[in-house]
Amino acid sequence: MDKKCGSADGTNAGQDWVYTDTVKDHFLNPRNFLMGDEAQFQCDATGIVGNPICGDQMKMFIRVDPQTDRISDIRWKTYGCASAIASTSALSEIAKGRTLDEALAITAEEIDEYLGKLPRHKFHCSVLGHDALKEAVKNYRAGTSRSASEPASASTSASAS
Repeated sequence: MDKKCGSADGTNAGQDWVYTDTVKDHFLNPRNFLMGDEAQFQCDATGIVGNPICGDQMKMFIRVDPQTDRISDIRWKTYGCASAIASTSALSEIAKGRTLDEALAITAEEIDEYLGKLPRHKFHCSVLGHDALKEAVKNYRAGTSRSASEPASASTSASAS
């Protein structure tokens, strides 16, 4: 039986929640997801963002090679839906190995294409991870290891690898 879902305003009423196999794979087997204690992953900067509309929250951790300005490792955590999880998993795969400027140039459309398209009403989920990545890069370039909006008690210690 097909599952249908509609929003209160009717914009999604009667639409199927259909995900591609790639979206399902990234949701069920997320890449670069940070399990456990954040302090165990030595990163150079973090970025944290949230979406007040849907309640999703994303935290991105990056390790940068200072010689090449490339993202040598990337991890993330989220409180979010399947689309947010899959999108951020895909973003982490796309961004790893790119320079900071190349990573910042990744678009929500590129993530959406990589996943084989999200349902139209879930496209906004592909932006959350990218916004957290932008925040982490901004913090890295500013020489801070945490998001300005993140409480100091929750910061991740910076490490020069």
